Amino acid sequence: MAPALIEQPVQPEINFSKSGHGDYKAPFAGPEAFSADAELKGTGKQPPAKYKNYLPTWPQTKYPPLEPFEHTEHGKDADRSFPNLLKDSKVVELTGNIGAEVTGVQLSKLNDAGKDELALFVAQNKVVAFRDQDFADLPIADALNFGGYFGRHHIHPTSGGPVGHPEVHLVHRGAEDTTVRDYFEERTNSVTWHSDVTYEKQPPGTTFLYLLDGPSAGGDTLFVNQAEAYRRLSPEFQRRLHGLKAVHSGIEQAENSRNRGGIVRREPVTSIHPLVRTHPATGEKALFVNPQFTRRIVGYKKEESDFLLKFLYDHIAKGQDFQARLKWAPGTVVVWDNRVTAHSALLDWDDGQRRHLARITPQAEAPYETPFE
Repeated sequence: MAPALIEQPVQPEINFSKSGHGDYKAPFAGPEAFSADAELKGTGKQPPAKYKNYLPTWPQTKYPPLEPFEHTEHGKDADRSFPNLLKDSKVVELTGNIGAEVTGVQLSKLNDAGKDELALFVAQNKVVAFRDQDFADLPIADALNFGGYFGRHHIHPTSGGPVGHPEVHLVHRGAEDTTVRDYFEERTNSVTWHSDVTYEKQPPGTTFLYLLDGPSAGGDTLFVNQAEAYRRLSPEFQRRLHGLKAVHSGIEQAENSRNRGGIVRREPVTSIHPLVRTHPATGEKALFVNPQFTRRIVGYKKEESDFLLKFLYDHIAKGQDFQARLKWAPGTVVVWDNRVTAHSALLDWDDGQRRHLARITPQAEAPYETPFE
């Protein structure tokens, strides 16, 4: 046999500990990148953490599988004129179809009627930034008590949490942490569209994220209106999506955490959810797929599933006319509805400034779809 005219290059070994597995992208650092000294004392360039009680810990506590629970959707009980939530507030729309910014209301002071209105207002607007809030300064137990009104607290299987409060999911990139440069050795961008932990049987609904420390510029969060994304599709395409279900997996996230020296508090699960889900308070239908956790469409062959999912992912990612970019500021609490949105953090700073946020993540009902109309 004649020798090959073109020498085949040696394929480099892929380091999955950096970039994750398959479509799963993990742009956030774990315990290996955490420096207690830098966070508690600061560095020559960066000050100490403002909220030391919120610094992450990674205890090895193991939790049993989640059990089903009966969720109460408080948005269904809300007064649609929002007399308790918005009576003294100012509302500014972020875009024409997603997002609002609210001043003049203190979330921690809302009564139950105000909380019901909050659930509905957020479901309608998809994501709402409440400015000048005292959430970060409350005792952590009080913040959790507020969030617990909206559903059972989700304990994230792999993230760090404050001492004694595993229900708080911490988004933390510490002082002088420049591992983002390593991330971009294998990726061209940091966009990771997802709805939170959709691999759970009952994924989150009304969700809270509040700023503790942030860079002077950068670290914004993108949100996309998944209900508007669904409405943009043709009626015939919408009809074809109804009845389809997809597998959502937490396996890749758990493996990535193990590879980074992190924890896995609970064994990873997969769930099957409809591609289109209905919101219980608004009746809106929304796409419910995301490239972080959705793996395949049930009943489709791999090539068929990949083809349709890629179209939906591209549709979501390119839909800048139904997206909003939210800028963080001290005292900001962002509330969004994970059932009708997807989001992505942005890694657009690499100078070692700290980015530190806390998320309270109440679970909601199991996703369901209503008949096609």
